[in-house]
Amino acid sequence: MISRSHTNLVALGTGNFEGMDAGGGGSGVSGGDDEGERKRQRRRTLGMDITEIDDDEDGMSSDAQERIIIVANQLPLQAIRDTADSGWVFSWDEESLLLHLKEGLPVGKEVIYVGSLPVRVNPADEDVVSQSLLDRFNCVPAFLPVDLKRLFYHQFCKKYLWPLFHYAIPLTAHHGGFFDRSHWEAYVRANKIFSDKVLEVLTSDRDFVWIHDYHLMVLPKFLRHRFYRLRIGFFFHSPFPSSEIFRTLPVREELIKGLLNCDLIGFHTYDYARHFLSVCLRLMGLEHHLRRGYIGLDYHGRTIGIKISPVGINLQQFKDVIGSPEMQSTLAKLKEKFAGKVVLLGVDDLDPFKGINLKLLAFKKMLEMNSSMKGNPVLVQIVKPARSEGKEIEETQKEILEIYKRINSVFGTVFYRPVVYIDSPVSLAERIAYYTLADCLVVTSVRDGMNLTPYEYLVCRQEASGYDSGCPKTSMLVVSEFVGCSLSLSGAIRTNPWNVISTGEAMQRALEATETEKQMWHDKHYKYVCEHDVGYWSRGFFQDLQRSCEDHFNKRFLSLGVGFGFRVMALDPEFTKLKPPEVLVDYSNAERRAIFLDYDGTLMPQKHIHEQPSEEIISMLNSLTASDRNVVYIVLC
Repeated sequence: MISRSHTNLVALGTGNFEGMDAGGGGSGVSGGDDEGERKRQRRRTLGMDITEIDDDEDGMSSDAQERIIIVANQLPLQAIRDTADSGWVFSWDEESLLLHLKEGLPVGKEVIYVGSLPVRVNPADEDVVSQSLLDRFNCVPAFLPVDLKRLFYHQFCKKYLWPLFHYAIPLTAHHGGFFDRSHWEAYVRANKIFSDKVLEVLTSDRDFVWIHDYHLMVLPKFLRHRFYRLRIGFFFHSPFPSSEIFRTLPVREELIKGLLNCDLIGFHTYDYARHFLSVCLRLMGLEHHLRRGYIGLDYHGRTIGIKISPVGINLQQFKDVIGSPEMQSTLAKLKEKFAGKVVLLGVDDLDPFKGINLKLLAFKKMLEMNSSMKGNPVLVQIVKPARSEGKEIEETQKEILEIYKRINSVFGTVFYRPVVYIDSPVSLAERIAYYTLADCLVVTSVRDGMNLTPYEYLVCRQEASGYDSGCPKTSMLVVSEFVGCSLSLSGAIRTNPWNVISTGEAMQRALEATETEKQMWHDKHYKYVCEHDVGYWSRGFFQDLQRSCEDHFNKRFLSLGVGFGFRVMALDPEFTKLKPPEVLVDYSNAERRAIFLDYDGTLMPQKHIHEQPSEEIISMLNSLTASDRNVVYIVLC
């Protein structure tokens, strides 16, 4: 009997969510007719969980032009309300990484985006909006019902996965919250909706699908279930936790098995990739290998590539804004406002893991340890809106406000505010003006996937001098050692944000650095940022995805298992399946027979606990061993 502790996996394997609901709960999103699905896929069933695949799947043309389908939780669009008809007006989100990654993709290949929208569209308008977004932006929206989005995104993703991927294990129901099966089911349902949208736009099994981040970890399973030769890449923009942390997930194997349907999986740093490989070894028994400089996992005849590639920024985007009248006007006002002051800058989302509270405490320590600095240094903290909701966000905001007010109360005067706290909307031009003004950027995240803020700061400090001779080509960085970008910024002052005294001392060292030091490290960092921009990152990932899929059309495939046990086995083109009638003839004619039987998964279901083989199995084994011509081996791995 299949456990219902997480969800009915047989129903999930076919996309039959009505069947899943019958097994216990859920909002009843239908996955379509199962028999019709099998007919469309033109597959011939060989057994309960083994399927032989025709050479051309689903009748798709192999002559169709290769396209790249970018899938993420949210489309790179922004929306404003149309006051005329109460609808929405959409435009590109110029700060979205997904939009800029096209810089490194091959010219001439069509790029299609699939994801949800940042606003709720009236269900009656969904078809019109979908067609409009496809025509204008090549975007395909995945519409999630309000309740489903709340459970999928705000509950399972942001309140459960996000903290855990940032090394915060929920210890009580009131802080983080324990695993909730209904939230997990919503996560799977949402991934199925994204899968349906991807399948709508696929024109060939030669298309590439590039999936982004932890919101969609089971999406590869749904896609691979339909198209075995589809070329699938996945990139984690978040940290990937150590195996000790990841293994606390009740659905750890389901998530890993979903990811193992990819052809290439990317991470920002070696540590994140190492943690993933450790999880695969401990949970799945998969060992990685290094061949010709590439890391790979062998999984049922397929090789899954592991890519370590830190993302970059689009330099041109910032160069274009630096020369704009809005930016120059804002910079002039800021120079007047902070004349004679040394400015430290922080730009962070409102999130417990960004360490804004620790940054403020470290700044307070710096002021306490250096009375001579009183009246001069200013910390400008820009706080972007939170991407989630709940008690943790409210408590974080409350603590930040209390600390910043306390600092200004103790160290401030009528003419001097040590901390300038900005939580109102800040445009890109205004943010660039602050970058250009700041003598030092401070990042104190307690855990962060990459954090591109230092890269943005470096570019602005460099390029602004072309418009204002008063802007020096120098910079200083104080960066948490738990941030992905710290590994590429060798000249930054790395600090442990939990140690507020040492972080305060790091701020002081940054402000006391000589002009020669500032210039030297700035030049080195700026060179790295220029050479490793977003185009370099996306180009490298796509090239490795192509390489990982080179032999897709030179192999035959078998599918095995159901639900999250589903996997595709890649076989040599000359492979032929044993035919029972022929085997029976050879068996009867053989003088001696060696019979090898796998125990886990063949004689016994996997994960059996203190169970014994059934009477039927024991009877068959006795029948086999009764013949003097048979030697039976039971294999335990």
